[in-house]
Amino acid sequence: MVAETREMFELSVRQGEVTLVPPAEETQKGLYFLTNLDQNIAVIVQTIYCFRSEEKGNEKAGEVIKEALAKVLVHYYPLAGRLTISNEGKLIVDCTGEGAVFVEAEADCEMADIGDIAKPDPNTLGKLVYNVPGAKNILEIPPLAAQVTRFRCGGFILGLAMNHCMFDGLGAMEFVNSWGETARGQPVSVPPFIDRTILKPREPPVISFPHHEFAEIEDVSDVVTVYQEEMLYRSFCFDPEKLGRVKRSAMDDGALDKCTTFEALSGLVWRARTEALLLQPGQQTKLLFAVDGRSRFDPPLPEGYFGNGIVLTNSLCTAGELLARPLSFAVGLVQDAVKMVTDEYMRSAMDYFEATRARPSLTATLLITTWSRLSFHTTDFGWGEPVQSGPVTLPQKEVILFLSHGKERKSINVLLGLPNSAMARFQELMEI
Repeated sequence: MVAETREMFELSVRQGEVTLVPPAEETQKGLYFLTNLDQNIAVIVQTIYCFRSEEKGNEKAGEVIKEALAKVLVHYYPLAGRLTISNEGKLIVDCTGEGAVFVEAEADCEMADIGDIAKPDPNTLGKLVYNVPGAKNILEIPPLAAQVTRFRCGGFILGLAMNHCMFDGLGAMEFVNSWGETARGQPVSVPPFIDRTILKPREPPVISFPHHEFAEIEDVSDVVTVYQEEMLYRSFCFDPEKLGRVKRSAMDDGALDKCTTFEALSGLVWRARTEALLLQPGQQTKLLFAVDGRSRFDPPLPEGYFGNGIVLTNSLCTAGELLARPLSFAVGLVQDAVKMVTDEYMRSAMDYFEATRARPSLTATLLITTWSRLSFHTTDFGWGEPVQSGPVTLPQKEVILFLSHGKERKSINVLLGLPNSAMARFQELMEI
């Protein structure tokens, strides 16, 4: 099922004074180390959380959230600092304590007018997060900016702009939920483990795996040509029944003993996208996705680890083999990529960056980003859980985003963009 495209409307938001929120108490100053797992994902991630409470209204929302932010930053003090470059040429945080950016705003409509955000409309949702005017690079953007926008109906939306180098999805979820606990007058249930030096690279670096996630794929003229067309974005909803059919289809031929929902859905969309883009049989295609390495490190990372604990893993295959063989083959490749993520693999990936400063290549690549397992929807600042939450921007052309959907969060929305000519074929292949 494809998400319906709602009629566009022009959202008008009036921002108030932009302020800085420092930690409520004195915190540690100086330079704060970022690991090699943090270095390659220094991008701003924008999300929104929509709240509505008939009893409480929205008059005090900005005040409560701002006060709680100052308190939670005592625990997460690097978020009150600023990014800079170390003597080794890497990103590092200067813990100045100057504070996170905070702004209150007023919208000229009701929150319901925003509609379903299953397929984000960046022109509308972008007005609900704060963007630093005139910023030329990532160093000029604070690690955390928050905007509280009140609506005429009494609801409000919290818009966050956070730098991915500060934490991955699980870490961000723990931070936002800790912020909510603080707003409700509760202690932080998962205090952050701040010290990232436990993931320092080895000396000398030890590279023990062929790290294809960094490798450029050659002869991609057909891929480049098709992406010259106009991009079309769609959101495909997989309810529990349809997800069950995908898993059964992956296991029908008996080649797999078991598979997870993520593995089955990833194999399906990888094959479908490859076929929709009409890749040549000999063209290599690469699949990238992140695996949470917290429990895979030896020893495991401490609970509440504040940072990126994820590592990219990969599969390489020719388009011809991927499409000629059954779905179980693609799912098996996904499973092999997951099994590859061991302590040694992750430390080798960190050492690879240390030795080369390479960044993952997205040429002829599908990068799957999954938010479906992250409980951002549980955040509660005292107004109950959000009625909606999700990303503000559309994924890049190489990216497919998995988002949880529905009241029970058991459905998955698959959000992606494809060239106009490829989307119709991809849509047909999703009907399983």
